[in-house]
Amino acid sequence: MTSATPLRTADRYVVIGNPVAHSLSPTIHARFSEQTGEALEYTTLLAPVDGFAQSVGAFFSGGGRGANITLPFKVEALRFADEASARAKHAGAANFLAVRDGRVFADNTDGAGLVTDLRANLGFTLRGARILLLGAGGAARGVIAPLTQAGPSRIVLANRTLAKAQELADHFPGLVACGLESIANAPFDLVVNATSTSTRGEALALPDNLFAPGALAYDMAYGPAARAFVERARALGAARASDGLGMLVEQAAESFQLWRGKRPQTAPVLAELRARA
Repeated sequence: MTSATPLRTADRYVVIGNPVAHSLSPTIHARFSEQTGEALEYTTLLAPVDGFAQSVGAFFSGGGRGANITLPFKVEALRFADEASARAKHAGAANFLAVRDGRVFADNTDGAGLVTDLRANLGFTLRGARILLLGAGGAARGVIAPLTQAGPSRIVLANRTLAKAQELADHFPGLVACGLESIANAPFDLVVNATSTSTRGEALALPDNLFAPGALAYDMAYGPAARAFVERARALGAARASDGLGMLVEQAAESFQLWRGKRPQTAPVLAELRARA
């Protein structure tokens, strides 16, 4: 009599946030799993606002292999990790955790996701571009280094509170900080909205000289949350406007590759999600 072969269970991953039920990440990673043949289980995990460390700790103690982190836990995720990548340290936040040899490693794939979406999906040339980044919070901080490394001619950082923009700009030589009411160095080839106004359904008060001919307006939020900014940008003369759905898919692909060692194809997944919208 031969002994039965033990069933091999799929590695488990989650996206942790509060709220998190709306997340498209489980769908995205399910498609990546189908493409690559990598057996994995990817679900959502709702953590109490004051209970991130306990929630993610319990997940990893129970055999979880990795986690994506969304609002409001990205700063806590970096603190939770035993070690972190340079880009996570630059961002001061992490959206990616992985267990490696019993230690928790943190990374930040947001900036890579944005740059890849701009280049590969939207055909935007970052080298030599004049870029305006709206906002100086965690979302902005996570993408500044990758944008800078792409070789733009300048990046202006605008925020309601000038002091906060200046504090962030001081960490990145060459950045210009200004208030939203007095945006410097217009016009721009690319305007990226990294503020929280979109998630509240609000439109920013923007000057009418913001967009250069052929300019792209980009909201890091996606779906209905990006509508107010996209509509306002078009009204002000932006030649093109996009939400951040492509960024979501591309940062997920970066995470998947870090976890599994395989780079999934993003175009069919992005097309499927666009068709659903």
